[in-house]
Amino acid sequence: MNHSGERYLAFPAWCRAHYGRRLYRVSLDAGMTCPNRDGTLGTRGCIFCDAGGSGDFAIAYHGQPIGEQDLIGHVPADIRGNAIAYFQAYTNTYAPVPVLRRLYECALQDDFFAGISIATRPDCLPQPVLDLLQELKTAWPQKFIWVELGLQSVKEESARWMRRGYELPVYSQAVQALHAREIPVIVHVIFGLPGESREDMLADIRFLNRDPVSGIKIQLLQILDHTDLAELWRQGSIPVLTQEEYVDIVSEALGWLRSDIAVHRLTGDGPAELLLAPLWSRNKHAVLNAIRHALKEKNIRQGCYLKGETHEQSS
Repeated sequence: MNHSGERYLAFPAWCRAHYGRRLYRVSLDAGMTCPNRDGTLGTRGCIFCDAGGSGDFAIAYHGQPIGEQDLIGHVPADIRGNAIAYFQAYTNTYAPVPVLRRLYECALQDDFFAGISIATRPDCLPQPVLDLLQELKTAWPQKFIWVELGLQSVKEESARWMRRGYELPVYSQAVQALHAREIPVIVHVIFGLPGESREDMLADIRFLNRDPVSGIKIQLLQILDHTDLAELWRQGSIPVLTQEEYVDIVSEALGWLRSDIAVHRLTGDGPAELLLAPLWSRNKHAVLNAIRHALKEKNIRQGCYLKGETHEQSS
């Protein structure tokens, strides 16, 4: 794929190629919970999850049109029609289908949004929810529906340590089920998990290359206050990557990443007021610039390490 001179397929360029314009996420908190918190699988969530489920910086959303007043301090005021309704906080398919239908339909009907992106767990996509997504995709062909899945790591020891709560085949089944309905999938992975080697992190990339995924978010392991991970870090048992280490592994990972997969994120962007470590990650622009510099210095382009790529172009 031609990245127009860029060394990786960044999300803004992917949007321009597919939609002819840049799109902007508006993070929404629809009041969901999670099987890792409601007692189904556990009560404390994943080890890195804060009590707000990433909803601390999301707009409360109850299935009503977004008003301009809701956006103050969140997003630029002039993005009407170019916004993505990003259902972010906790598990956004973990509710009765009538509730999900009301929330999704309201966002799809809202002229403010170009489409919706739904963050969820692979084990929270039962047949009725999949049927609902397919129905809505058919009913609103002029808009898009994406699903974001938290894989985090393919290493089973890491999955158990973080209390992910599902086994790897569940993820693969969810990706295939969504692909069969032509719903693009964006996968979240975390680099810097304790006990993971460089090869373990690259294994995440090689694994998702095999599946029909549309995008990836690479997240640095950040220590956020009010999490179980923070307590372990305070005890001195959680090492964190240096910026140099992170930039080095990310640049190599991009070389192994299939060239049609859009890169939605390359570093952490957790709330600054909660971030305990690594503090260098607060300067997101500096990290991204360092990654771009490393790619240029090493002459790495996305997918350059793959020989004779054969894959389906993602939706």
